[in-house]
Amino acid sequence: MKVPAKPEYVGVIRLTISGIANRLGYTYDDIEDIKIAVVEACTNVVNHAYEAEEGQMTIGCGVYEDRLEVMVADRGQSASVDVLKDNVGPISTDKPVTQLKEGGLGLFLIDTLMDKVEINNDNGVIIIMTKFLQRGEVEQNAGGISATTTDRQ
Repeated sequence: MKVPAKPEYVGVIRLTISGIANRLGYTYDDIEDIKIAVVEACTNVVNHAYEAEEGQMTIGCGVYEDRLEVMVADRGQSASVDVLKDNVGPISTDKPVTQLKEGGLGLFLIDTLMDKVEINNDNGVIIIMTKFLQRGEVEQNAGGISATTTDRQ
């Protein structure tokens, strides 16, 4: 699905992914987790991928017997994956809200709610989020964002 990178399309994407997850038999809580992660990924595109020009975001779903993979991609300003990963971190409960980091909370949420997260920034940013249908099928190494980058000279 390819839609304009505008806030009014995020709800359409959320509803579509929710319907697919429901069809696959995910629990209510898992569907809510998937929806939040997808909304965060789409909101990152809307807010950060394109500056002046109008852009599009591409959403794809991989439907498998044991998992759902959701891809959110843009062709906007490429952020460094290493910088993105450095900004992802747990929220410190000993600091007041005014001292929390502004960036990275969306990626932190995505990483927390999904079983596996991969980011590629070869041309724009592509984030692939995986949620396994049965909790016992979560890979041991699934905790943490993996990244693929290509150095362009």
